[in-house]
Amino acid sequence: MPAVQCDIEPAGTRLLVRVRGELSMASAPTVRLALLKCLVEQPDAVVVDLTATVVTEPASVSVFLAAARQASLWPGIPLLLAVPDPALARSLTSGYKRLPVYPSVPEALDAPMRRHKPTIRDTLLPASGAARHARALVTEGCLRWELPHLVGPACVVAGELVTNAVVHAQTMIDFRLTLGRRYLIVAVRDGSDAVPVLPPAPSDDPADSRGLLLVSAMADRWGILPAQGGKVVWATLSRRGLTVDLPPGRGIDV
Repeated sequence: MPAVQCDIEPAGTRLLVRVRGELSMASAPTVRLALLKCLVEQPDAVVVDLTATVVTEPASVSVFLAAARQASLWPGIPLLLAVPDPALARSLTSGYKRLPVYPSVPEALDAPMRRHKPTIRDTLLPASGAARHARALVTEGCLRWELPHLVGPACVVAGELVTNAVVHAQTMIDFRLTLGRRYLIVAVRDGSDAVPVLPPAPSDDPADSRGLLLVSAMADRWGILPAQGGKVVWATLSRRGLTVDLPPGRGIDV
């Protein structure tokens, strides 16, 4: 059996990932990376075809649970498994009950569609006004969706993520603001694969960057996903709002 291979193809508004070969703890990271890159494209769903997959280490199937958790956080889409092998299907449904398992690819592709989430999207130039424009889009979205209490924190998160992309990536920026059932989701995609690093602690030097510290303080969760030719940095804010402790030395300019 050859090493694991993931073939990705569009299937309408969904993405189909055919996993071929041996799935083990050693090959699971390859599968995980392929699934994460699919999430970045924000299809209606990601369907994973395990017809040609041989699981050599049972623990390796946890890669699908990890990917499903990420998909639920951002971009908020389902990960559906097509598993014709009854034994493998039983192991997935018994050990990982939150994973939707279907006996065939057509059945997974025909699973009911989720309602599209309201989204505001724009492409930003890597220029000094990008963060200001992102904050204006956030303000528009929060007021449109009757979330005025999130204008401040969401503007901070959006402004910091866009500023980080302008300063460090210096590429075109894809900005998205999405209204989920429980969260407001901010996502910034740029053309650099350099991963931003959260400083270990706030600095007393006002010249030091506190962008990611602010994002971490404001957001319920945030993370980074690899993309084709770059990355996506995303953050979620509870629609109920939250109280935060800001790092010293940085005000909020919205």
